[in-house]
Amino acid sequence: MRFLSLIRIDETTARPPDEPLLAKMGELMEAMTREGVLIETAGLMPSANGRRLRLRGGRIAATDGPFAESKEVIGGYALFEAPDLDAATTLTHRFLEVHGDGWDLECEVRPLMPDNACG
Repeated sequence: MRFLSLIRIDETTARPPDEPLLAKMGELMEAMTREGVLIETAGLMPSANGRRLRLRGGRIAATDGPFAESKEVIGGYALFEAPDLDAATTLTHRFLEVHGDGWDLECEVRPLMPDNACG
């Protein structure tokens, strides 16, 4: 089963990862890829580089970033293959551990819908 781990950050206080953290994350991602549990991962550019689209009442409106009304935004994601939510949570825990105590991150772990559920 596939799980998406969404990494939430506070854009007002978040800082980019330094070289030692990038190296640790690279080692973890290589290990998880070898283990067959990491499918894909990526960080996202700041919300100032993005756009939100909203459908309301049959109309679509677009808003360019940054999104002042949102302090917390998705800063990245990891897509895992795991047997259940507990295993996916353990994988996300490993990712958070690499950051150490100098970070304030939150991850939301959710299962993806089965392939046949969307059509």
